[in-house]
Amino acid sequence: MSQHFDAVVIGTGQGGSPLAVRLAQSGKHTAVIERHLFGGTCVNVGCTPTKTYVASARAAHVARTAARYGVVIEGEIKVDMARVKARKDEVIGASREGVEQWLRATPNVTVFKGHARFTAPHSLRIDGTDGAAHDIDAGMIFINTGTRAAVPAIDGLRDVPYLTNATILELTEVPAHLVIVGASYIALEFGQMFRRFGSRVTLLVRGERILSREDADIARAMQDVLTREGIEFRFGAEPRRVERTNDGVRVSLADGNGHSGASIDASHLLFATGRTPNTDDLGLDRAGIALNRHGLIDVDGELRTNVDGVWAIGDVNGRGAFTHTSWNDYEIVAANLLDGESRSVDTRIMAYAVFVDPPFARVGLSEEELRKDGRDALIATMPMSRVGRARERGETDGFMKALVDANTKRILGAAIFGIEGDEVIHTFVDIMNADAPYTTLQRAMHIHPTVSELVPTLLGDLKPLE
Repeated sequence: MSQHFDAVVIGTGQGGSPLAVRLAQSGKHTAVIERHLFGGTCVNVGCTPTKTYVASARAAHVARTAARYGVVIEGEIKVDMARVKARKDEVIGASREGVEQWLRATPNVTVFKGHARFTAPHSLRIDGTDGAAHDIDAGMIFINTGTRAAVPAIDGLRDVPYLTNATILELTEVPAHLVIVGASYIALEFGQMFRRFGSRVTLLVRGERILSREDADIARAMQDVLTREGIEFRFGAEPRRVERTNDGVRVSLADGNGHSGASIDASHLLFATGRTPNTDDLGLDRAGIALNRHGLIDVDGELRTNVDGVWAIGDVNGRGAFTHTSWNDYEIVAANLLDGESRSVDTRIMAYAVFVDPPFARVGLSEEELRKDGRDALIATMPMSRVGRARERGETDGFMKALVDANTKRILGAAIFGIEGDEVIHTFVDIMNADAPYTTLQRAMHIHPTVSELVPTLLGDLKPLE
């Protein structure tokens, strides 16, 4: 016999957990299903663990370069990877335990540990980790199952050890030579952190530049910084075959015509080639829930699927691939269902950051996107070397860029590659969400000495985008 609930949340990521609590607090008897680790990607293999590694890597980098600041450290700077991992495990363990305890302690929430599959549009079978099976149903179901690392089909891959963004976090020794397939956000973050840990790092880039979705000047500036730190880039390099060696893995590369070319040996091989949605084992066909060609769940602006009473939030819906977009999905759904509001993801202004050092952050349109759009616009750029905070810290790499509609004076986009750029970008995010003209930001008085204080100066140098 099926157990009835008012609502079911599948997955305990950054959108699912708070939504389950809000539903329960509103008086709805809510079931939460988690098949693996509480907290989802962010807590376990995403933001939280990787940023602990970024912090450890920066500490090593600062120690090695301390002499520039008149600080003398005698002897070689070494990284104890086992201790780096132990610190990471402690941080994520506390976060994971906190999420689970929060859910289990919330009145009206019933937690199931197991794998859920649809048996009908509003019915689920849970294969519990304890060996028991549970049949449940609900009028409202929310899918928050996230994504996992995508690994391309390469000849020989079944017979060699390789790493993903999740498994690389389990290493207890610094790789001698880490080869990374990919050149986007995850690849660059791991590349820099492991180079700072002491690895030789080589990135295999299929195209002719890193960060193919960003402006070319951003990509060049970031490549320059990473190259200076000792990261090697192989452009036009696509893995064709892999095989074991005595010391690790050999990667054979295809040339521009798709034929076998050079090869590269690595002690460790990391794939950072994108993400694939966790939708292939949910029984979505039995519920009639539509997927797009990428396997993501199709949703409308209110995050509803094509099946009435079923929503999809977080990375699994393809409307964002970040912790903050998942959290915002929760806010939109909760506001519409519980607060009498009418909010839509269609009006969301996308913003994100790449946590290399210095960080890169962007909101809204890029310069290249705006040029394709063809509208009348203004642009301003400023090197970080003009920022007092950057000079004082001896971190002057990068630049800021702002894009403005010439007619409405609304900010269309901004990009910052430089010290504290991941924080400064929010000055643009807030003004854009307030739908205020750039002059509002330009006339604000900012604190000195900060990076943000130079944003009004940046906006004072706007020129036509030609």
